[in-house]
Amino acid sequence: MECFQVLEAGEGIETAIVRGLSAWGGLKGRCASGNHPALLVVSPRMAARGLHTPRQCRTALLPGGMGGVPPRAASAVSYGVSPRDSLTISSREENILWAALQRELVTVDGQVVERQEFPLTLRSGEEELSTLAAAGALLLLGVPPERLREPLE
Repeated sequence: MECFQVLEAGEGIETAIVRGLSAWGGLKGRCASGNHPALLVVSPRMAARGLHTPRQCRTALLPGGMGGVPPRAASAVSYGVSPRDSLTISSREENILWAALQRELVTVDGQVVERQEFPLTLRSGEEELSTLAAAGALLLLGVPPERLREPLE
């Protein structure tokens, strides 16, 4: 049983998720049942490679416009720069990235997160979409948006 799996190419997303969960006090509640992760996160670089993801999961967090075959998932949340994505970048002020949750989402343990904007702090050299993916994963794993202001890596 695993709560989440990250398919990435050295972007630091899994490390950021683990640090964010640790800072929040770990996972709360039940994550997965059976042999599939509750959350599958696909990074921007892996999606750009046209990744085929035959894996099943409860929820998939995917870059908007991802090529390849998406995973079999009960629900999918997209992130990116398009207004069609569920989690987008609304603006950037120096090292503060403003993320916008365009529609409500349901966490892996069934809690609803309402539409809203929230700030994310970027460290020098961090990629915006990778930071957005880590923040989206933390939201889906139950971390409240107000806890995401601190740098995720």
